[in-house]
Amino acid sequence: MSAKFKSFMAALAAAAGIAASPSPGDAQSPAADQAAWAAACTDWDEWDKPAPPYRIHGNSYYVGTCGIAAILVVGDGGLLLFDSGTEAGSEVVTANIAALGYSISDVKALFVSHDHFDHVGGMARMQQLSGATVYAGWGASAVIRSGEADPRDPQAGMHPPMAPVASVRSVRDGEAASMFGIDLQAIATPGHTPGAMSWSWQSCDGDDCATIVYADSLSPVSRDDYRFSDHPDYLAAYRAGLAKLGSLECDIVLTPHPSASDMRKRMLSKQGLRSSDGCKAYAKSIGKRLDKRLAKERK
Repeated sequence: MSAKFKSFMAALAAAAGIAASPSPGDAQSPAADQAAWAAACTDWDEWDKPAPPYRIHGNSYYVGTCGIAAILVVGDGGLLLFDSGTEAGSEVVTANIAALGYSISDVKALFVSHDHFDHVGGMARMQQLSGATVYAGWGASAVIRSGEADPRDPQAGMHPPMAPVASVRSVRDGEAASMFGIDLQAIATPGHTPGAMSWSWQSCDGDDCATIVYADSLSPVSRDDYRFSDHPDYLAAYRAGLAKLGSLECDIVLTPHPSASDMRKRMLSKQGLRSSDGCKAYAKSIGKRLDKRLAKERK
């Protein structure tokens, strides 16, 4: 772990700025929360369509829209927020945080999955409202700071620029930290973008603890003139990230596009969101899509 990342984590832990966390999820069971979300949303729904927040497990909550995820983790005296959605979608996120009984000012750290506007287009707004530092993968931090696409991105040139973010720190693969009682690990999963990052932590409901992995999108999508097969080093890193993701301890997998990991389908199943092989199954499905893409490029 970098010295700067360590020192800032220590400073955050020492500077807990809000009172002990209430338990907003206690008013309604997780199953009821999730049923309400599933009733309001459809698979591959609109990115900015408002959705009710729901409790994932323990101190972890979904606060995103129907089509784009944002995850809130309630720590001992501070909140962590993963992704913001689009700029318009970030207004849904702040409203959902308020619906849970919190304020955006309670958010002490912001985290990036990957640097596309549908997931972090509202990050500048969130950073301005909260004053929190934004944490992004080493290869994504420059994009978050500038708002301009990385030329190495397979989708470079396809998306509009984003508002630049003033306070960004880079995180490397495997870095871990304890923040407000939450043990967090960063897992580099490049492919969809060069600096894409997945995040892992544990949430407990009493003695019932679950390892949650917020796995990046990872889909092999690109502009028309890009060929993954023309970039062997990038392709090797892509496959290495998938292998890491598939080997993780993973009770609940979540993704920036909820339907990429069948979130709604799992909610409506008897098993619910939990699955011990969720990360493995997700990585395998992406690997098959990548193989199909490469086969198409060979034709």
